[in-house]
Amino acid sequence: MTQLAGTRVLSSPERLQAFTDAVVAIALTLLILPLMESVGELADHHGTTAQWLVEEQFALLGFALSFVLIAVFWTHHHRLFHKVRQIDSGLLWLTVAWMFFIVVMPVSTSLSTQMDADWAQPLVYIGTLFATSLMLLLARVYLSSHPDLHHMDAVEVRSGIRAGAIVAGLFLAALLVAVVIPSAGNLPLLLMLLSEPLQRLDRRRDRSRPAKR
Repeated sequence: MTQLAGTRVLSSPERLQAFTDAVVAIALTLLILPLMESVGELADHHGTTAQWLVEEQFALLGFALSFVLIAVFWTHHHRLFHKVRQIDSGLLWLTVAWMFFIVVMPVSTSLSTQMDADWAQPLVYIGTLFATSLMLLLARVYLSSHPDLHHMDAVEVRSGIRAGAIVAGLFLAALLVAVVIPSAGNLPLLLMLLSEPLQRLDRRRDRSRPAKR
């Protein structure tokens, strides 16, 4: 182990990123398991493919949505850690927390698609998405106060934090809507369609600000 600006360095970013890649791959694989089991169960009862598609339509939709969301989370995490030079204990534990919620995603997906509908399903599902986005946002904030750990300039750091705050804020808004209107299910996630327009607006406003001397 070495010392970096008074902070203990535990591992290289390449090793940690390889580990997170493996965790994401496992989570994506776990998403498909309930569907595989349903194929076997229906086959035992001499069901048809068309029958399976009808019976598992919501499970298929949940699988597709969660697959895309995990892939997007992984992409953003990968892009961030591409700019990281060293890993200290703080950044390590934030990444561990991020991986925890990634691993929980298949469970929350199964609860939303395999169980009878109740008020807790959207809270668990959307809450997991919010927590995952929050961990990535906190990692960005942490890096902003530890410039020795990365090679991003101040503009890139601030832009990443604002973008992360928009995503986490929308997930939080969706979670609050789900709390207030339990019958809405996971429909509050449609608020995430505002993410890209809001980020684009933020970038436009940032470019229009006069440069500091």
